[in-house]
Amino acid sequence: MQDIPFCSLIVFFFLIGASLVSPLYDGPLYDSTAYTECKEKPEEPLYGGGLFKTEQHSRRGSIANNSYVPSLALYNLTQGTIYSFSAWVRVKDSSSAMIRTTLETEKETHDCIGTVSAKHRCWSFLKGGFVLNWPSNLSIIFFQNADGKDINIDVASPSLQPFTKQQWRINQQYIINTQRKRAVTIHVSDSNGRRLEGASICVEQISKDFPFGSAIAKTILGNVPYQNWFVKRFNAAVFENELKWYATEPDQGKVNYTISDQMLQFVRTNNIIARGHNIFWEDPKYTPPWVLNLTGTQLQSAVNSRIHSLMSQYKDEFVHWDVSNEMLHFDFYEERLGPNATLHFFQTAHKSDPLATLFMNDFNVVETCSDVKSTVDAYISRVRELQRNGIFMDGIGLEGHFTIPNPPLIRAILDKLATLGLPIWLTEVDISKTLDRDAQANYSEEVLREGFSHPSVNGIMLWTALHPNGCYQMCLTDNNFKNLPAGDAVDKLLQEWQTGRVEGVSDVHGSYSFYGFLGEYRISVKYGNNTTKSTFSLSRGDETRHFTITI
Repeated sequence: MQDIPFCSLIVFFFLIGASLVSPLYDGPLYDSTAYTECKEKPEEPLYGGGLFKTEQHSRRGSIANNSYVPSLALYNLTQGTIYSFSAWVRVKDSSSAMIRTTLETEKETHDCIGTVSAKHRCWSFLKGGFVLNWPSNLSIIFFQNADGKDINIDVASPSLQPFTKQQWRINQQYIINTQRKRAVTIHVSDSNGRRLEGASICVEQISKDFPFGSAIAKTILGNVPYQNWFVKRFNAAVFENELKWYATEPDQGKVNYTISDQMLQFVRTNNIIARGHNIFWEDPKYTPPWVLNLTGTQLQSAVNSRIHSLMSQYKDEFVHWDVSNEMLHFDFYEERLGPNATLHFFQTAHKSDPLATLFMNDFNVVETCSDVKSTVDAYISRVRELQRNGIFMDGIGLEGHFTIPNPPLIRAILDKLATLGLPIWLTEVDISKTLDRDAQANYSEEVLREGFSHPSVNGIMLWTALHPNGCYQMCLTDNNFKNLPAGDAVDKLLQEWQTGRVEGVSDVHGSYSFYGFLGEYRISVKYGNNTTKSTFSLSRGDETRHFTITI
């Protein structure tokens, strides 16, 4: 997305204050409404239908093997415009089906712009979107069964709302200003409570509330330049591989936490929070070779030993645990230990470390909707299954290994996941190395802006641990800690998403006001020959934060 002058956005938001209603902006307001329950009747379309309320766009349909396949015709769509799409869907001759929407134009095909798990006797909500690489005179949205089987599909209340890039950014910035920032009023008084006019005030943000970090590897140990580079930027970390079972117990019974202990000491020393990644990995390719040969009671014993060893070693140390990594795609343990294996993992992990937030963590949930194993509804269904069995599954982990991100689809998926009321983290964000470094930087910025501007996203982790031969997919810096384009993009956002130094003078009421990003602040006030210093916290809240300092 093209850059929009930040000063223009600042002027806009200072003038609108707490309201989006302003003569300065007459564009569409993004509607984050989403539904995950199946309803007897479809709701009214978002945006009143958007482009579908005009006559130039129409519904179509075709018969294939005695099944009705609905489609929507769209005319004169523009290149680069961000289109938010939604509809209500019902299937007729099956109890349920995963319905995928595809988009075809004269020059391109988008194999998935949204999915929904549709049912027979009620209506389900599909939400997604797309961005065209070329303008199109005629585009058609098709609704199809994801498994390719013929099925009759009903569609109701379709909506397609266009946003220019600037309109999309303005909507993002509004959420940032209202969810990631808060108004502050500083009151300056003397020891008798008299308000002091003309006091010089200097406020500086010293830490951020929003966790933003990256993976690290053992390569950071003893590497002071790498440590300094990391600490300067990030307040959160995750160990790339060093906590995984194959790393801590490569041979049965020979458990070694030396490396992970040293990495934990680094993050502790620098007041960095850390995610625990991971207790188990369902992909057999990343399971210790000796575990692959175990069956029955031997495997159950090894699993129990792993949980108790890891959790006793690191109780209260990690804010999160990815309990059963990528369980939507793989099921190594459930195949061998039965369908309740995952429930046992979560139950035992919670008993061992009750204050840690336990996460599902998987890929291709937010990156695409083409992967039928990890659609947004598949994720939601698995979460609810765990919750029905009394599991303390408290967090939504979305890996975020992107190639070319689809911003309206990302936002739509986050909207649906937000209906669960659980904290959402982007846990392993990077851009494929099949793209050049400039493209990685541009797409990284798109993804990070989508995450930071969604109110239900509570943290973002990059998957950019540095090794002598590079990184998994994307590096922020070279081995001499000179930023690569993606590093510059991250630094730009880190700078944009902090308050920095604020200076002013108290008014006739002894007050000074500003908007600040959530976090911890240091304040210095000078009046005459006297100076007073203090600190205060700025946490999320709708009301202005008032802070009084006496001099």
